[in-house]
Amino acid sequence: MGTPREVFVPDICDFKNVDVIEVLVKPGDAVQPEQSLITVESDKATMEIPSPAAGVVKELRVKTGDKVSQGSPILILEETENAPAAPAKLAPKPQDAAKPAPVLAAVPAPTPAAPAVGRTESMSNTSAPASGTLPHASPSVRKFARELGVDLVRVKGSGPKGRITQADVQEFVKGVMRGAPAVAAVVARGALVLDLPEWPQVDFAKFGPVETKPLSRIRKLSGGFLHRNWVSIPHVTQHDEADITELEAFRKENAQVAEKGGFKLTMLAFLVKASVNALKEFPEFNASLDKTGENLIVKKYYHIGVAVDTPDGLLVPVIRDADRKGVFDLAKELAEISRAAREKKLKPDSMRGGTFSISSLGGIGGTAFTPIINAPEVAILGVARSQMRPVYKDGAFAPRLMLPLSLAYDHRVIDGAAGARFTTYLASVLSDIRRTLL
Repeated sequence: MGTPREVFVPDICDFKNVDVIEVLVKPGDAVQPEQSLITVESDKATMEIPSPAAGVVKELRVKTGDKVSQGSPILILEETENAPAAPAKLAPKPQDAAKPAPVLAAVPAPTPAAPAVGRTESMSNTSAPASGTLPHASPSVRKFARELGVDLVRVKGSGPKGRITQADVQEFVKGVMRGAPAVAAVVARGALVLDLPEWPQVDFAKFGPVETKPLSRIRKLSGGFLHRNWVSIPHVTQHDEADITELEAFRKENAQVAEKGGFKLTMLAFLVKASVNALKEFPEFNASLDKTGENLIVKKYYHIGVAVDTPDGLLVPVIRDADRKGVFDLAKELAEISRAAREKKLKPDSMRGGTFSISSLGGIGGTAFTPIINAPEVAILGVARSQMRPVYKDGAFAPRLMLPLSLAYDHRVIDGAAGARFTTYLASVLSDIRRTLL
C-alpha cells in the first residue's frame, strides 16, 4: 500500500476564492505527476491544478462549484511506492489552441465581440484565433475539442459566462453529424468567418397561406459561393455612365449582317471588347490574390465571364481569349454559350478560368446595382438599361443614349481612384469604339 497524502491548492499567485469549474478525476483513478486534477477559474484566467506525484485518488475534498484558494484541500492521494514527489507549480502563460493544454489559459472577459465576416469549411481549427477572440473554455475542454477536431469558436457555451463545457462540444459534434449548419466568429490567417445569431425559425403558416418550393440545384450551389464572395471580399462599387449614342447607331447599322449569320449583334459583345481594352490599360483588374493574400497574380490572358439568366438560376460561362476575337466573333459566341446555358448543355470547363466578369441587366431594366465579385476574380462590371437623356454637350443640351455602369471591385487590391479611372476609361472606349483599334 502507498502512503496517503493530502494534496492542496498550490501557490496560484494573487488568486483567491476562485471557482472550481471541473473535477477531472474521481476516487480510484490512477494519476501521474503533473496530471491535471481540477480546473479553477477566476475573472481573468482558467487554471488546471496538477498532481504533485503519482498515485491513486482515494478521496475527493472538492466538487464543482466550490471556491478555493492557496492551501485549500483537493483530494487524498495514495502515492505509488518510490514515486518521486514534486512540488506543484503554476506558471501563467497564454493558451495556445494549437498546442497541448498548458497549465494556465488566459481567458478574455466576456464582452460582446464585434462581428467578423467570412466563411469556414470544417470542424477543425487550423490556425490560432486573432487576439480577443479566444473561446471561453477550460484547457481540458480545449484538449477534448482538439482530439475531436472541433473549432471551439463554433461552439456555443452553456456554462456560466458562456463557458464551453465538454457536453457543449459533444452536442456540437452530434449537430454536425446530423447536418446542422454551424457558424463561427474569428479572423484566422486571412480567413474570415461569421459571428451571427442562429437563423430565425418561423412557422409562416401561422400568418397566412404558404407554398414550399425547393430551390433549384443551380441556386443551391451558387448560393453558397455568392455568400462566400460577398462576406469575404470587401466590395466597393463605382457607378458611372457611358454615352453610347454613336455606338448604338453603329450596332444597328451592322445588325442585319449578324442576323444573316444566324446571331444577334448585341451591345454585350461591344462591352466585352471594350472591357478587354480597359483591362489591358489597368492590368490589376485582370488579376487574382494568391492563397496567402500577400501576392497579386496578374494574368496575361483575357477570359471574360458573362452572366446568363436561366430559368434555374444564374450561370457565368466564360469567353476565352476575348482579346483575340472581333465583335462579330464575340456576338456569335455569346449567342452560343447563352443558348447552351439555358438548355443545360454547358460543359464544366465552360465555367472556369475567367479573369473578369460582366453582368448585364440592360434587357430587363434598372439604373444601377452592386454585382457580386466572382472569386478569385477581383472585379465585375454590372450594366443596367440605357436611357435617352438630355446631356449638355458642345454648348447645348442634346439627346444622348446613356448606359449606366456599375463596377464592383475588391478593395484589398484596387483603391477608389483606380476604380474611377477604370470606369472613366471604359466609358471613353464605349463612346468611341474606334479606340478598340488603338
